[in-house]
Amino acid sequence: MSQSEDKSSTSMNLFTAPAARQHGHTFWSASDLSGADKSEVEILVPTASATSNKSANWVPSQSKVLSPSSTMDKQPLPYSTLFGHQAVLAPSAATLASNAVSASVNSGAKSENQRRELQDNLSISTPISTSAMKLLSPVTSFVKQHTPLMGAQESKLGMPLGGRRASFLDAPPVRLDRKATKEIKEKNRELQKAVESTKMVVARASQQLKETKQLDELKKELAMTEHMMTVDELCAMMEVDPEMGLSEKTVALRLVRDGPNALPPKKETPGWVLWAKQMTEGFSLLLWVGGLLAIIAYFIQNADQPHTPMDNLYLGIVLICVVFITATFSYAQEAKSSSIMNSFLKMAPQFASAVRNGEKKGVISSDLVVGDIVEIKAGDKIPADIRIVENRGLKVDNASLTGESEPLSRSVDGTDENPLETRNLAFFSTYAVEGSAIGIVVRTGERTIMGRIAKLAAAVETDLTPLAIEMHRFVKIMTCLAAFMGLLFFVIALAQGQNILPAFVFLIGVIVANVPEGILPATTVALALTAKRMARMNCLVKNLAAVETLGSTSVICSDKTGTLTQNRMTVAHLWVNNTIIECDTTEDQSKNIKVKIDSPTMKAVLRCLTLCNRAIFKPDQNSVHIMKRETIGDASESAMLKYTQIHVGDVLGYREKNRKVCEIPFNSTNKYQISIHESADYDGEYLLVMKGAPERIIERCDFVEFNGEAEPMSSEWMRYYDDTYDTIGGMGERIIGLAELRLLPKKFPRGFQFDSDKPNFPLRGLHFLGLVCLIDPPRAAVPNAVATCREAGIRVIMVTGDHPTTAKAIARTVGIISPESETVDDIAKRLNVSKQSVDPKLAEAVVVTGAELKDMPSEKLDSIFRTHSEIVFARTSPQQKLIIVEGVQRMGCIVAVTGDGVNDSPALRKADIGIAMGITGSDVSKDAAKMILLDDNFASVVIGIEEGRLIFDNLRKTIAYMLTSNIPEIIPFLIADICGIPQAIGTAGILYIDLGTDILPAIAMAYERSETDIMKRPPRDPQHDKIINKKVMGQAYFQIGVLQCLAGYLTYFVVYAENGFFPRKIMYGLDEQWSNEAATDLIDSYGQEWTYYQRRELELTCQGAFFTTIVVTQWVNLINCKCRKMSIFQKGMSNHVINFALIFETILVVILLYVPGVNHALQMRPAKIQWWTVGIFFNILIFGWDEIRRWFIRHYPNGFLYRETFY
Repeated sequence: MSQSEDKSSTSMNLFTAPAARQHGHTFWSASDLSGADKSEVEILVPTASATSNKSANWVPSQSKVLSPSSTMDKQPLPYSTLFGHQAVLAPSAATLASNAVSASVNSGAKSENQRRELQDNLSISTPISTSAMKLLSPVTSFVKQHTPLMGAQESKLGMPLGGRRASFLDAPPVRLDRKATKEIKEKNRELQKAVESTKMVVARASQQLKETKQLDELKKELAMTEHMMTVDELCAMMEVDPEMGLSEKTVALRLVRDGPNALPPKKETPGWVLWAKQMTEGFSLLLWVGGLLAIIAYFIQNADQPHTPMDNLYLGIVLICVVFITATFSYAQEAKSSSIMNSFLKMAPQFASAVRNGEKKGVISSDLVVGDIVEIKAGDKIPADIRIVENRGLKVDNASLTGESEPLSRSVDGTDENPLETRNLAFFSTYAVEGSAIGIVVRTGERTIMGRIAKLAAAVETDLTPLAIEMHRFVKIMTCLAAFMGLLFFVIALAQGQNILPAFVFLIGVIVANVPEGILPATTVALALTAKRMARMNCLVKNLAAVETLGSTSVICSDKTGTLTQNRMTVAHLWVNNTIIECDTTEDQSKNIKVKIDSPTMKAVLRCLTLCNRAIFKPDQNSVHIMKRETIGDASESAMLKYTQIHVGDVLGYREKNRKVCEIPFNSTNKYQISIHESADYDGEYLLVMKGAPERIIERCDFVEFNGEAEPMSSEWMRYYDDTYDTIGGMGERIIGLAELRLLPKKFPRGFQFDSDKPNFPLRGLHFLGLVCLIDPPRAAVPNAVATCREAGIRVIMVTGDHPTTAKAIARTVGIISPESETVDDIAKRLNVSKQSVDPKLAEAVVVTGAELKDMPSEKLDSIFRTHSEIVFARTSPQQKLIIVEGVQRMGCIVAVTGDGVNDSPALRKADIGIAMGITGSDVSKDAAKMILLDDNFASVVIGIEEGRLIFDNLRKTIAYMLTSNIPEIIPFLIADICGIPQAIGTAGILYIDLGTDILPAIAMAYERSETDIMKRPPRDPQHDKIINKKVMGQAYFQIGVLQCLAGYLTYFVVYAENGFFPRKIMYGLDEQWSNEAATDLIDSYGQEWTYYQRRELELTCQGAFFTTIVVTQWVNLINCKCRKMSIFQKGMSNHVINFALIFETILVVILLYVPGVNHALQMRPAKIQWWTVGIFFNILIFGWDEIRRWFIRHYPNGFLYRETFY
């Protein structure tokens, strides 16, 4: 059968591409259909390979069709109408939208079948995200409505299959009457709507995709090759003459091409927008709704009854005022932090020295371009990313970039493929601390390493805090509960025959009664008070919600330098006379380890450390402890200076006695430093002292000083040296070798002219003195803090830019890696096997380097987090720190990140709570963080965690306390409406409880101290341990709340009974007469007549008594809420703020009820003293029940009461 005959059996249809593929349909090019009947034309577009090739395939499309009235050429016409069908298809924008969103992350779909169906309808070959499905739903529904599917057994034109092929000419003519025209216009409107909707989808999806790609690109390691080129190759690529520099014309062109050498400022959100956000999010929105509904209820009532009490109006105004006050307070607390990009802008240097047209001139740093030749000298800020082409002992401080403060030597030659590790690059905004150099600008502005970090930090989206999520959930619960109860009783009221207007007012009353008005101000003030208390503990909180986030933390990713350690190099060990000597590394020298200096070799070591050292103390520090004095010089030499000042004394005086006559500074080529002195110990002689890399020092020595005697450097001594080097090296310490040589007067008489450029003195045959070992020691409080974290179920992960060996050693010292835990390397060494043969799952601890992390897929990183309980990341880049944080968050953990450098800012911003260092931290890190450690001490983080856990416990207690009074506030509304009895408490009474008597006790709960188990229980699971759960609701609503309501109604019936209205009369004999102003002769149970005014006074008196009973029962409820598990007899009443709050609310009740004028103005009436006793009786019942409940919780932790009531 020919292809044309095969096609003849197929009627004309509209297909989606997947549907056609399922039916094995074959498609033809337009030229091959030139002889075919027009009735079998399908909706065709050329495939990607379709050009002029006549055999190219064409595929169905929802967007373009071949018009039957047109010639059969290769250019299909858009938006054609099929005669007889009146089917207009979705435009090609739908296909564009599908392509734009097809790269979305496939997560959270409601149904896999839904997604497949959508993909089929839009011909998408890659998965679609749920959000994209929602956006495209109007388009897909339109396509489904107007696209018939294949498989019909009869032609849509009404012609049977077989015989003569169907034709459009056989179809009935199109009837363009008014109805048909109207339908066509309607379909056209639908089409235009679908087009506009699709355009919006495309735009939004494209923007989202663009932002995602940009963020993913920024997370990748920077690929640079400039540092691996020769200087000539680089100059050729940059089109620059190293002697002449760039011309002004070239600079202008490159400025136009690349833009200025500056970081673009990020647009800041206006203050009024931030304030408005505080006004309309979370609980504030619920109070807005409650306040507006109360005002609406008042106007509805007033329109129906002109003299309606203004309770609802007052309530609405007060609720709106509460929102204004709390929102303003929260905004004032959080508006102090500025844009993170502004702090990056402060890092940019203002001026630079560049070579232009063969002349050295000063230029504004923002005018530098790629290819500029610049000069760098000590004290300068590096103005761009620069490749060193000429070096004169340049050292740079990359602390702002890497977090490590040790000055690094620069060189002309590349030493590593990694740009951050190579020595021939200097980076934008870092400092030149020593020497000078000439370099070529290779990156400017936002393309620099620092610029990428700035963009990454600004691009990282911060998630909602756990507390914000909890409060949103709480608002939803209360909203749903209020709406459900309101609608339920609205229907009941209508069923009882009430008019819709009173029923609607009743609905609003129930909703407003369900709103716990006092919780927003109480929680806001409680958070602020906790933040103030934490500031006294050196934890400065920028975001109030971050207070609780710290308490929810389950993983801490901590920087090493300055956080776990003291951020100061210290002499930790000496190797002298073949003995390892431990030194005191504490800041105050509290270990009192004294080194014996009676040995001649030890004296020589101290002499070498004193003389071969350029560090000095800053002036006017005599009253400061030696270890805390500030110095001028690099970290290693400063450590040696302090050590010798302690053990030798007056270092500067000793140096004056041994005047320096020649010096060769340390450089990266020689890796040693030499100084020659007029010796005070050897009369008339010069003394050469040397220090540097141990391997470079020992190879220049022929002798070893041992107890004052020079012994030949034998193989045995080399073995001692190797063993010692391995032992100390495993501790992660930096090792420096020491040597000296006496220059005899015969060859080097006094006045000899030493030449440091072309040494005219011996550099070999020296006497090896020993080794000095330096380390940045852990802070004294850190090991205990890490142990506390372990006990609290918090994992501590070290993330540092330091060497893996050093990182591992510090991790073991502080307890991040336990003494008994082994890494893969440790297991391989113990078993004497290769590292590759060890199963990683056998190792509890792991040290992951940045090089390993660079190409590591996310699945493997997730496996590391699941497999190993003790983790150290070393030599990490800023992008990798962010990836680590995201990996931990994928595990469902709440992550706290500590950091001090610019390199930490993306991770600090992404973390659930970023913690910056207050002393050593950069402005960028402080802006990115939500909390600042004022003392840079990791132990303060643990204190903050305890405070965070405490505030969560206390917030939950506060909410439980305030929710309890909701039941005796809501039930009177319901009973009054259903049973037709006088209301037990009015709107004013609810307001006085929620925003009066309950406020101070609720705030006082923030001062409640923690229970004994707070740092012994695991971190809160945000997925299950909610601030509001069924246990809290059950305790507040169905236990204490019900008892309070019973107490109030007992008082209610007592008051009415004493005034002649027995319960039976109240329940069944009043009907609507009670609130009828015209009824002046209502009969009570004794037959007495009551006017409306008398009834109103009795009702207000009863409401005052009911109000008093609720406040009295809240006394004991407040005391009970102090304890979750402990007995009140164990915990005591040491919270004096709560004690004062109990007195305060009692005095407030007395003022509201008994002060003449006040009670009438506030619609309250005095209550007899004996009516207070009803509440006191119920207090005994409530207190006894809760003490019994907590006793069972303590003694039966798996029992029913623990499972159902412990929160």
